[in-house]
Amino acid sequence: MHMRKFCCGTTLLILTTVLSAGSRSVAGEPEKPVANQPAVQPKTIAEQTKKGLAYLVSQQHTDGGWGQGGGWRTQSQGGRLEGANLEDPSDVGNSAIAALALIRAGSTPKQGEYAKNVAKAVEFIAAKIDKVDQDSPYVTDVLGTQLQSKIGQYVDTFLAGLVLSELKGKMADEVSEKRLTTALDRTLAKIEKHQKADGTFAGNAGWASVLSQALCSKAINRAAQNGAVVNVEVLERDSRLAAAGVDVSRKDFSAPAEAAVTGGRAGGRVVVVTRAVGGPESAATAPSDAGVAVYSLSAKAGGLQDAVNTSRPAAMKARAVLADKEASKQAKDEATLTLERARRLEEQSEAATSGILKRLDDKQFIAGFGNNGGEEFLSYMNISETLLGKGGDEWKTWDKSICENIHRVQNEDGSWAGQHCITGRTFCTSAALLTLMADRAPVPLAAKLTEGK
Repeated sequence: MHMRKFCCGTTLLILTTVLSAGSRSVAGEPEKPVANQPAVQPKTIAEQTKKGLAYLVSQQHTDGGWGQGGGWRTQSQGGRLEGANLEDPSDVGNSAIAALALIRAGSTPKQGEYAKNVAKAVEFIAAKIDKVDQDSPYVTDVLGTQLQSKIGQYVDTFLAGLVLSELKGKMADEVSEKRLTTALDRTLAKIEKHQKADGTFAGNAGWASVLSQALCSKAINRAAQNGAVVNVEVLERDSRLAAAGVDVSRKDFSAPAEAAVTGGRAGGRVVVVTRAVGGPESAATAPSDAGVAVYSLSAKAGGLQDAVNTSRPAAMKARAVLADKEASKQAKDEATLTLERARRLEEQSEAATSGILKRLDDKQFIAGFGNNGGEEFLSYMNISETLLGKGGDEWKTWDKSICENIHRVQNEDGSWAGQHCITGRTFCTSAALLTLMADRAPVPLAAKLTEGK
C-alpha cells in the first residue's frame, strides 16, 4: 500500500511501506536525521538536580526497570490497593521517564555517568515490548499503574516511543542499536495502527489523558526528527488535535463554550470542568483534562511546539526544492504542501505559546489541581519545553521561577513525591528533573532558524 511518510525531518515523500512482524521496511534508504542540540546554552546542573538523579539511580531494579516508587495501585476489579507492603514491579512507563531524565543529564548507552543504567533500561523496555502482541496498543503486561489510571492506559506506549526515539543512533554497538530500532518500529506501528482519524486513541481512558496525548506528540515528532519513518498522517492528525481550541487571530486559547462545577475540591477550591474547547465535535472525543487548565493548555502548546520543531527542517528543504529549476512539478507541489503545513503550525504554535504566557502570572493556573502531583510536574515540563522554543527573557523568567519552586518541594532523599493522583516518587522525581533540565531537551538545529517563517 502507498502511504505518505515523514522521514528524518525532511519533506513529504511517497514511500512504499510494508508492516510485518512488528517491523517496518521502507523502499529506499532514509536520509540521515537532522542534527540535534539544546536550543539554548544549558545551565550547569544544580546540586539539587544531581541529588535527584542519584535518587533515581538508587531506585533502579535489578531487571533494569523502575516501579512506581510507592503509593496505591489499581485492582483488576477497579478498586484501589494501599499500604506499605504493596508489590512494586518494574513497569515501562516509569522506567521510560526515569531513563529520559538520565538522558537529559547527558548519558546515553554509549557514554555518560549513567550509561549502564540507561542501557539496562532500554533492554528492559525492549524485552517488555517483545512480549506484547503486535496488534495490541500496549507495550507492557503490567497493568493497573497510577500512570495508566491517571493519564491514560497507553501512557507506557507513548513514553517508550519517546525514550527510544531520543536514543536512536546512540546505542553502544550495532547489536543493541538493532534491538532498539526493532522495539521503536514496533511501538510506532502500534501508535499508527490505533490512532483514530481525530488523533485520539480509543481506550486511552484516564483522569487527565490529555497529558499522555502530549507524550504521544513528543514521541512521534522526536522519532521523525531522529530518522525514524513516521506516517505523516499520524503527525497531521496529532497536530490538528493539539490545535483544537487555539485561536490564531486572538493569539490565545478559545474561551470554553461551557463549564460545569463538580462536587470535588482541589486544595480547598471548587474544581471547574471545562468542555468544548474545540467545539461540539471535539468535545465528544477530546482527551480528558480533569477540569485543570494547566494540564490541557500545556499539553496543547507542547504538542504544537514539537510539531513545529519537526516541520522547520522540512520547510527549509522544501524551499530549496522550490528554488531548484530542475525539480519536477510533483516535487514542487509536495514542497508547497510542506511549506503550507509548516506555516499553519507556526501560527498555531505561536498562538498557543502566547496563551500560556498570558496565564503565567495566574497562581491558580500554575497551581493546577491545588497541590503537586505528577500531573503538575509533567505540565511544567510541557510549559518549559514550549517556552524553550521561544527563548528570550520570557523563557529565562519562567525557568528561574519554576526551578526555584521545584527545588523548594524536594524531599531530603533527593526525590519528589505527589500529594494527589500520581504520587509515585519515580514519576514525580523524573518529571521534576525533566523540568529542571528542560534547557537540555533536544531540538533539531534547523528548528532554531526563523528565516522564512
